[in-house]
Parts: sequence; C-alpha cells; structure tokens
Amino acid sequence: DGASRLHAAPLGVAGLIRTHLLAERTGVFTSATLALGGSFDAVARTFGLGPAATAGAADAGDGDAPRWRGLDVGSPFDYPRQGILYVAKRLPTPGREASTEHQLDEIAALVEAAGGRTLGLFSSRRAAVAAAEAMRERLDVPVLCQGDDQLPTLVREFAEDPATCLFGTLSLWQGVDVPGPSCQLVLIDRIPFPRPDDPVKSARARAVEAAGGNGFMQVSATHAALLLAQGAGRLVRSTADRGVVAVLDPRLVTARYGSFLTRSMPGFWQTTDRDVATAALRRLAALG
Repeated sequence: DGASRLHAAPLGVAGLIRTHLLAERTGVFTSATLALGGSFDAVARTFGLGPAATAGAADAGDGDAPRWRGLDVGSPFDYPRQGILYVAKRLPTPGREASTEHQLDEIAALVEAAGGRTLGLFSSRRAAVAAAEAMRERLDVPVLCQGDDQLPTLVREFAEDPATCLFGTLSLWQGVDVPGPSCQLVLIDRIPFPRPDDPVKSARARAVEAAGGNGFMQVSATHAALLLAQGAGRLVRSTADRGVVAVLDPRLVTARYGSFLTRSMPGFWQTTDRDVATAALRRLAALG
C-alpha cells in the first residue's frame, strides 16, 4: 500500500522497572532460565537492580538501585545422568551460508543413530528448510519442517511418531514440550547470537560500551545464553527422559565466551566425541 512503518523499542527497561514496579514494593522474579552463565547478575541488570545483597547487608543499594537476593532451587532432573551435551568441535565455524555439507553430514549421522526422534532448532528458516530437504533425501525417516502446517499440528505429529523429526526456528526453541521417546535428540545448528544487522541489539551493545561495559557479553552473549538454555531444555521434560543435545558450533568449546554459554545450559554430561553421542542414541533407540 506504499505506507511506511516505524518500529521503536527502548534500549533498556531497567529504569522503567525500577521506577514503576520496584520503587515501593517487593518483586519476586522466577523462571527456569534466570541464571545465565551460572549467575543471576545479567538478568538483575536488566531489571535495574543493584548488587546482590550479602548476609547482614542492607536491602538498599547505592543510589536508587535496590539490592536483591537470588536463590537457585535446583531441578528435579538429574541432568548429568539423563542427557549428553555433544559439541561438534571438529566442524568449521558456521558462516553466512544456511548449511554446509560438513554440517549436513553431521546431522544425518546423528539423526540416523537416533532413528528419527529429533527436534532440530535452527537459527534461520532458510537453514531449517535446507536441512529438512537434505535429510528427506538422505534418510528414511519422516522429516517435518516449520511452515509445512500449523505449528500445533506439526508438534502433535512429532510427538505421536517416534520416528519423526521436526525442524524449525525460534518458536520451537521456546514452545515445545514433548516428553518421552519422540524427542531424544535436540539439534542446535549454531550459537544463536543476534543478527549483526539487528538495529535494537546493536544499539544496546553500543550503549553498554559507551557506559564502559562489554557490549558483546552483556547483549549478544546474554541473548545467546538465554536461547541456548531454552533450546537445550527441550530435551529433558520428565524424570524418565534421556537423550543428547548436539550443538554443531565448535565455538561453544573453543571460544573464550563458551564457558559462559555452557554454564547457562542444563548440566548435561559433556563430550566432543561424536561416536560417544551416536552410541548413546543407538542404545536409546534400541530401547524403543
């Protein structure tokens, strides 16, 4: 219609939350993914909170930034026994292309070992479609892709048939709850950093750096850590679930920020040996 649209977003909501929500009342914030990098500090900053309160310290922090207390109550799941985090260290670092032959070979080997049973989480729709089309050609398992049908229908089909794979993007990272044998392999194609041309994330990083902070860690790495925590959390949904989370991005173990990201994820047993991961998947598939 020729109309122009302008989308605006605040660089930060810390001041708004501190002034309008926490100024005269106590807040309780709870979520399964509040601890990023093993700490609540990153999330506390976004809420406009000051330093964490220590034993015997006053509740008020410096200026108008209130202190806070954090409590990690743990999980009912035994992550080191229920899941493996496999990082494909030998793969090249992902580039601009949707997928590479090396990556597709890795996906095929893992999905074949699992006998289907795979939730593929991709950083872009283009990557999800490319991987789905390649696996349909290479493997004898049903592969659904986000966009083939309404998402609830695809998730239901995925849950009902353990041989089926479901590939997709952001809404699958956060919105799929499929306990049981239908989801024993969660594939993540790359660390989900924000797009470099995302104007809001870029502006937030510049604002952090102007204030003397680390824009990459406080914006890009924190964004990626949250999505990795949510994506990896798709694997274990009950105390009976077992499986593998496979990250096809070697930076998770080779880059300096990798430890911050892995500390944000469930505490699975970790390996960079694909044979270990595929052997575990074959054992689980044999159990049905």
